Amino acid sequence: MIKVLKYLKPYKLGVMFVFIFVALRAFLDLLLPMVLGLLVNEGIGLGENTVDPNIEKIWEYAILMLVATVFSIIITIISGYTESRISASFALDLRRAVYKKIQQFSLREMDHFTTSSLITRSTNDIQQLQGIVNTLLRMIILAPFLAIGAIAFSIAQHPTLSMLLIVSVISLVVMMVIIFSITLPRFQLVQKLVDKLNLVTRENLTGLRVVRAYNTQGYQAKRIDDTSYESMKLNIFVNRVMSFMWPTMGLIMGLTSLAIVYLGSNFFIGIDGFDPGTMMALMQYSMRAIMAFMFLTFIFIMIPRASISAKRIMEVLEMEIEINDPEAPVELPLDMKGEVTFNNVSFQYPDAQEPVLSNITFTAKPGSVTAFIGSTGSGKSTLINLIPRFYERTEGDILIDGIDIKDITQETLHGLMGYVPQKGVLFGGTIRENILFGKDEHDENLMIKSAEIAQAKDFIDEMEDKYEHNISQGGTNVSGGQRQRLSIARAIAKSPLIYIFDDSFSALDYKTDQKLRKMLDKEVSATKLIVAQRINTIRHADQIIVLDQGTIVGKGTHQELLASCSVYQEIASSQLSKEEM
Repeated sequence: MIKVLKYLKPYKLGVMFVFIFVALRAFLDLLLPMVLGLLVNEGIGLGENTVDPNIEKIWEYAILMLVATVFSIIITIISGYTESRISASFALDLRRAVYKKIQQFSLREMDHFTTSSLITRSTNDIQQLQGIVNTLLRMIILAPFLAIGAIAFSIAQHPTLSMLLIVSVISLVVMMVIIFSITLPRFQLVQKLVDKLNLVTRENLTGLRVVRAYNTQGYQAKRIDDTSYESMKLNIFVNRVMSFMWPTMGLIMGLTSLAIVYLGSNFFIGIDGFDPGTMMALMQYSMRAIMAFMFLTFIFIMIPRASISAKRIMEVLEMEIEINDPEAPVELPLDMKGEVTFNNVSFQYPDAQEPVLSNITFTAKPGSVTAFIGSTGSGKSTLINLIPRFYERTEGDILIDGIDIKDITQETLHGLMGYVPQKGVLFGGTIRENILFGKDEHDENLMIKSAEIAQAKDFIDEMEDKYEHNISQGGTNVSGGQRQRLSIARAIAKSPLIYIFDDSFSALDYKTDQKLRKMLDKEVSATKLIVAQRINTIRHADQIIVLDQGTIVGKGTHQELLASCSVYQEIASSQLSKEEM
């Protein structure tokens, strides 16, 4: 919790300002019961040597109470605004830090946390921390100040009767300890259940069409219902314990006030200067002290849940990043060509027994097409993901124009590449914004040219708004083939030195695939790395690399591999006719 609160450092002046105002408000709240006691005494004729009410004194005390109350209200409004501003800014900074950290995660770190958990941590957990900071700024000074001050003032008024207040406070503390010990373990379970509910809901919404196609709506609904019911039971238990706290505190407050009135009026009134005004002030101080401890209880109930949220946030912020930029990055020459070289590269997932890739060696020449093919699970996509450092190689060297990719910053590395993932990803916005996603300036001609090369121009021109057509989140309002072509257009518009196509042509029909590859060969002279399942997509590649169980079993052109590589021959015979081979 303390580590998270360091993000309040930029607002320390504001925090001090709030504390001063809250302390002033607490002082005014402690002053009012004393003035009220004097007002009562004057009202019943117990004032300065007179048996009649002193109207002037009554007015003086009444005006003093009114001024103190108005001043307290003004202070409360100002400090409340400042508290809200500080807590909201704190949450903003924390959310920005979490988002910035997540942006540095490799795929390994993403797999460690899971997307659903990161969403919960970025939203629900930070919201919890914002709430506790707001409460702490208001109560961390006010509650202890009021509690200690009320007890001290009550002892000054009448030490004997003040023992009732001390007994009440001890009873409250015992109850707080019991409630604290019961609820603390449950709060951690509540946050884990929020993660689980988020995960189940996200899975069902993402795979809605699959769920319907297999008629498993009932089973999926039961999964959500079971998780929701588990969360409901836990929340009901916690809320029951919490709801028991408030009436118990109210009962203690009422019994304390009743005891003060009964004992004071029957045994102490008129003795040692104890008068109705003093008894009234004592009752007010007892109520303020118990209310202050109620506020403290509220804080102590919030802190465990907030500390769990803080721990979950710090797990993200303190996560050791596997892939880091070099301390002294190499400056790239202006005449970069884009030659990609793998020298004995191996990769193994953490805790895996065997490497996914072993001794991968090849060179992709500038302006050439290097294709990767192999059976499912042979390591094609993993190999491609090593180039932009989405995963970090375990052994060997990966070079671009002879420069190790570890020696340049990730920003510079990614600036060299146009990446098209296996599943076309589009963002909410217009087609224009999606195609020019990787460009700082909006070049109309570049956008149209990129769409034309990617075979997207025809279907864009058929749309009413053309390039201003709005794409919904995830590109759900366009087909899979259109989504892939727009993703390819986005990579082309970036004009990189190296293109990476991770099975990016799978949703295209044969005719469109042929046109797109011809346009790529004609218009784009950069290095092209293509992962494919279909031989027709890559048969004209300058170099085809055949992978099997993470190793290279064949390397060459289509004709060379047909003559020398048995794995390639098997793939070709399953996809091509004898005439095509």
